[in-house]
Amino acid sequence: MEEGERSPLLSQETAGQKPLSVHSPPTAGCLDPAPWEDQVDAWGCSCCPPETKCQALRGTPGKGPAPSLSTGSSCIKYLIFFSNFLFSLLGLLALAIGLWGLAVKGSLGSDLGGPLPVDPMLGLTLGGLVVSTVSLAGCLGALCENSCLLHGFSGGILAFLVLEALAGALVVALWGPLQDSLEHTLRVAIVHYQDDADLRFLLDQVQLGLKCCGAASYQDWQQNLYFNCSSPGVQACSLPASCCIDPREDGASVNDQCGFGVLGLDADAAQRVVHLEGCG
Repeated sequence: MEEGERSPLLSQETAGQKPLSVHSPPTAGCLDPAPWEDQVDAWGCSCCPPETKCQALRGTPGKGPAPSLSTGSSCIKYLIFFSNFLFSLLGLLALAIGLWGLAVKGSLGSDLGGPLPVDPMLGLTLGGLVVSTVSLAGCLGALCENSCLLHGFSGGILAFLVLEALAGALVVALWGPLQDSLEHTLRVAIVHYQDDADLRFLLDQVQLGLKCCGAASYQDWQQNLYFNCSSPGVQACSLPASCCIDPREDGASVNDQCGFGVLGLDADAAQRVVHLEGCG
């Protein structure tokens, strides 16, 4: 074939392509990003396509290769990653504890329909599942720069903030009825104190944390079948150890007998041993 003449097949293959120059960036092995860009436009998010490296090498026409992340952007990226990684571990830990608690209670044949409307272990399980899911979305989204996961993470955080604001507004608006409901709930918990282990644990934690005893006063424990002074049991006229001012009595373990016989004392003698104020 004479010089200057082109093969028809070669002409068809090179038609529509720009000639390569010594300044052209390497594009060997790069696929056409158009199909992926169509998919990105359809879903509205970027999911780390395999052609990212090629697009970075090509850069924007007329502007050269795409710049890399700045130091500040990298710091923010890894800060989001590590903070969400920590919350993911905490959420998974809560999920594991909740599942373990449900399994143990199921093996012991515990009654899930007791005085509490919701099993605390079930609430812990659901809370751990939600926290771990949202945190993992933020963790992986920051690491992979995946806008789909980051949008999901932002939506979860926004929903949490909205629910928190609504809960705060309801507490302020319904403060009076909530106080009455809380006092009624405490009285019911006192009556069923010995019937449910979860209820007993929650009420003990409330009394220890708030340094209080009973709903309105320590005399509310007279409503309990085991603690009232007419009971034939050994706990008659007594109070739980969580009512005591110093339940450990400077020891390593809780003294369960620190409240024995306190309901039979007058207020002056009782106030040296237990908290007289109620939690309601």
